Amino acid sequence: MTRRAWAAGMATALAGMAALAACGRDAKREVAPERVVTAPGPVAATIDAGRAAVAADQAAGAAAACDPAPQPWRFPAVARVIAVGDVHGDLGAVQHVLRAAGVVDAAGAWTGGATWVVQTGDVLDRGDDEQAILDWFERLERDAAAAGGRFVWLLGNHELMNAAGDLRYVTPGGFKDFDDVPGLPLARFADVPAQARARVAALAPGGPYAKIMAGQNYAAVVGDTVYVHGGIRPGYADGIPADQPAARCWLDGAGTPPPQALTDSEGPLWDRSYALAEADCPALERALAELGVARMVIGHTVQPSGISSACDGKVWRIDVGLAKLYGGPHQALELTAAGPTIIAAP
Repeated sequence: MTRRAWAAGMATALAGMAALAACGRDAKREVAPERVVTAPGPVAATIDAGRAAVAADQAAGAAAACDPAPQPWRFPAVARVIAVGDVHGDLGAVQHVLRAAGVVDAAGAWTGGATWVVQTGDVLDRGDDEQAILDWFERLERDAAAAGGRFVWLLGNHELMNAAGDLRYVTPGGFKDFDDVPGLPLARFADVPAQARARVAALAPGGPYAKIMAGQNYAAVVGDTVYVHGGIRPGYADGIPADQPAARCWLDGAGTPPPQALTDSEGPLWDRSYALAEADCPALERALAELGVARMVIGHTVQPSGISSACDGKVWRIDVGLAKLYGGPHQALELTAAGPTIIAAP
């Protein structure tokens, strides 16, 4: 593929993401009002500059062969899983919920032993603590594994948007949040407004925090449950084993465009088929059969009254508007052999 063709493809992908974000806002209003936080200064210019800079940076380099380290996404059943939904830059909120679940202490250290935690994406945007959360999640990954448990955090659509330079939901504090990251390639993003340059350099494909995100998948199966940010439609299951490494290669800076599953309006990071009042239960049944699991746990769409289920318990919606921007309840979902249970933080 030529650089010109790559750039055209990337521009199309970014335009698609912009349309998806707008569509997502409309869809989310059916469930809960969405509060949009935007950049300081000329918002449209900042967003456009971020997108253009990332596309140009990627197009300037030849695509490299990418063979990421194996990252399993299917795991056997374990005794206890704690599932947490969208975090959106609020460190205190997610720490509060995980303390209530008994997997971290007051200092944020892992105390969960062999428990598994799955966080379903959207760490970024709408809050000011994003770098701290990413660093903490990395530490929890290591400490949980050392204790015989596991901490799995998945990619959401907001991770994808930031990697692509889409800054529409960044708070003023979020723009400053990455200013202290050492060794950022700021000169590569000279066309980005100064207040956004460090963030773009940190999160654009190949940046230090994009490389951290490149260590994560967008879907995971643990026992009889699949966890994903938006939802997995029928026909997507077969593509997951190839799409997940492709997404990781893009974030790592290989110079390849993001896989279509990440930018498709019905893709796993964007779909809302099972999250709205009229969940598409027949489609869910087919998707679960294709995946060989009994239920799906999803985030992405705020449930204003807290964690909810539909389709006879075959889907659990765990985006509760946890972050202070939304002011939702602090809840997590516990899954054991006895079935799902809602944990409410006091």
